[in-house]
Amino acid sequence: MATMPSRVDRRLHDDAQQAAAQHSRSTAQQIDHWARIGQQLEAARQTTDDAVEQVLAGRRTYDALTEEAQAVVRATWDERIEHTVAGLDFTSELEKAGIPWAESDEPVRLVSREAGRTRCARGVDPGTIRTTVASDRPAS
Repeated sequence: MATMPSRVDRRLHDDAQQAAAQHSRSTAQQIDHWARIGQQLEAARQTTDDAVEQVLAGRRTYDALTEEAQAVVRATWDERIEHTVAGLDFTSELEKAGIPWAESDEPVRLVSREAGRTRCARGVDPGTIRTTVASDRPAS
């Protein structure tokens, strides 16, 4: 069987690595296994696109779906959430609106921010703080 290199999300890779160890597969074999399952789920008429779309649109209950269709809905929700979160830029929005905000820095200290200013709790030097973006944080 010919193989093709491809890129996968780090979280998916890490999950596949853990699952692969439990099933005596390589990480690549586990990802291939999951891809084949997904391919079969999408091809199965039990998992109707219409039923899934109705749940995603809020016109049908999630519990009314088969387990396979629920898996498709969960995967779609995950994709939509990741896409939405990736497009968020609260810093720019808050600065434009002139609204101050608070967040934590790397050592988990409270940092108060507003456009052009940073104040740290208990005399922390603002120069030692770097802004953390979602992609820098480990997955929980």
